[in-house]
Amino acid sequence: MDNERVKKLVRELIIEIGEDPTREGLKDTPERIANMYGEIFGGYESSSELSVQFSEDSDTVVARDIQFYSMCEHHMLPFFGKIHIAYSPNGRVFGISKLIRLVEKYSKRLQIQERVTKNIADELFAQGVKGVVVVAEAEHLCMKMRGVRNDATLSSVAYRGIYENKEEKENIMAMIRKSTSNSLF
Repeated sequence: MDNERVKKLVRELIIEIGEDPTREGLKDTPERIANMYGEIFGGYESSSELSVQFSEDSDTVVARDIQFYSMCEHHMLPFFGKIHIAYSPNGRVFGISKLIRLVEKYSKRLQIQERVTKNIADELFAQGVKGVVVVAEAEHLCMKMRGVRNDATLSSVAYRGIYENKEEKENIMAMIRKSTSNSLF
């Protein structure tokens, strides 16, 4: 991302909405926004490092309540919430930090929640695990502060491998629901 170009564009936007970019409270805003965009859109530059795995025989691993923040690609407003990941290892497990980095890789982009969910499941499943379930629960400011102005939340789920089987799907979803505090589903 070209920070200098972003700063110029933000300055133009400030003028376009009828503000004075030289006003004390706004004079550093273009630089702050350019720096913020570098951080919140860092998913385009990140790698998930899922190649770092550890030999371990385990039936199921559940990482729950992974916080995420993303930007709606339709309105460029935030959506945020929690992601729960369950997977059935195939003799190797991932460190929890790698799962968090994977969530950040896909959430720190212009995105929609359903695609974040799908992308995480696809990348984990490509690592050779027997099955993956990813559940994302989020609030969307594009819906809360404009448009329909409603507090509804969205849940999205992606199933891969053994969890596509109805019985396995029911078992793992019960496990996620039971272990998740303040679940939205």
